[in-house]
Amino acid sequence: MTDRNGLERRGLLCSLGVGLAAGFAGCLGGEQPEDDGETQPQVYEPTIENVDEGPFAFPEGHRCAVCNMPATKYFGKGQLVHENGLAAVFDSPGCLFAYTVSSTPESPIAGAWTTDYETEELIDATAAHFVLITDKEAADDPMGIDPRPYADREDALAFLEEWDAEELTEDDIIVGLEDVDLEIASIYRDSRLPDE
Repeated sequence: MTDRNGLERRGLLCSLGVGLAAGFAGCLGGEQPEDDGETQPQVYEPTIENVDEGPFAFPEGHRCAVCNMPATKYFGKGQLVHENGLAAVFDSPGCLFAYTVSSTPESPIAGAWTTDYETEELIDATAAHFVLITDKEAADDPMGIDPRPYADREDALAFLEEWDAEELTEDDIIVGLEDVDLEIASIYRDSRLPDE
């Protein structure tokens, strides 16, 4: 003879177990639920607190908010500050792209900085001109491939004229940070972003 209350209790416990497992999978980076047929984006969070404004000194040993590589180990480091004082650092402009299209929506980005490809100085990423190179074989970048940021559009155009690895045109290839969307960010960090 079966105990009806025992079966109901087991069913409830089983349902709770499945719900908890799904919740833990989401927290640990497992499959995310879909919303209206679109994949939920990876959400990268700021990792530094109490930053009044930028650019700020890179914290010793701090890691990229996207790929977890040391932020100052390679050429191309960058950073940004949210309006609420939270901030993040990046080891490359490609990771900056990934963060800007999938960062926490709770506080807008107040400012962002990246390394000028020619001068190697930190520049305002919101006013920079990014050359969207795509030939992974021709680029010698530690993360596979990265856009080329420049403070001056003329420097971006000069790079474009010298870059003979692929046919690129100024209208399609030089963009501002405000133009970066999931499609552009996926050129550089496809494995760290959701499928479109």
